[in-house]
Amino acid sequence: MNPADFAQPAAAGEASRAVPALLRGCMVLDAVVAAEQPLTVSDLARRLDLPKSTVHGLCATLVELGLLLRRPDNAFRIGPHVMRWAHAFTMQTDLTAEFAALCDATGPSADETVTLSVLEGRDVVYIACRNSTAPLGVTFRIGMRLSAPYTATGKALLSTMDDSNVRALFEGAWPPPLTGRSVRNVEALLAELAGCRARGYSIDDGQVREGMHCFGIPVRDSINRVVAGIAVSLLAGRVSAVSTRRGVHSITTMAHALSVRLGGQSLPPGGS
Repeated sequence: MNPADFAQPAAAGEASRAVPALLRGCMVLDAVVAAEQPLTVSDLARRLDLPKSTVHGLCATLVELGLLLRRPDNAFRIGPHVMRWAHAFTMQTDLTAEFAALCDATGPSADETVTLSVLEGRDVVYIACRNSTAPLGVTFRIGMRLSAPYTATGKALLSTMDDSNVRALFEGAWPPPLTGRSVRNVEALLAELAGCRARGYSIDDGQVREGMHCFGIPVRDSINRVVAGIAVSLLAGRVSAVSTRRGVHSITTMAHALSVRLGGQSLPPGGS
């Protein structure tokens, strides 16, 4: 079987940037998945047209990472770590589909933007959004990445972590500020996170974009693990006690609904 039948770079122009060992590791995993019977190192070497010593080293590493399991007969099957990735992919797919359905059902105000994001290291990555017609000065896009300390969803997600873990996460250089209001250091961030925990929701008061105000809340899954953050954004000039209550109610209701669909629980609708 031709190795080209398995993992390939996303585009031919990117081949020079690919990591050969990583590509070969993907080829091994794909071959194990595609095989009707468990494969040994010799089987994999023949199928992939790779040196047996190379395949042996790849399989040993994949077993150590939990991506492969070695059977008593020295054949291999897919390991449990792969299921974590599959679960994460499925969960995010479910999250985005449910998010879209909830936006359609609840009908957020045309001048309010609602976003869904996940924490990746020191950043949040937006996986779904419903942009408003109001000129917020920023258009959220799927795949957009922003520094977590400045965003409402980032603060909501970070507020569920211990302060010691937050400090460890932001050791070293602090992320470049996005506006003059962006929180300046980890101590100031921890103070904001304490306020977030006390209120039950986070606030971005112009830290991502001057003139834009956001409120955020976390979403949990069936084992009460925080898996995403949801936020509503509106023009700072529209922020009042009434609009704050309405915005927090909206995202709390959506976070609760998303959590329930994942088999978990969140704050009851209307809670904060």
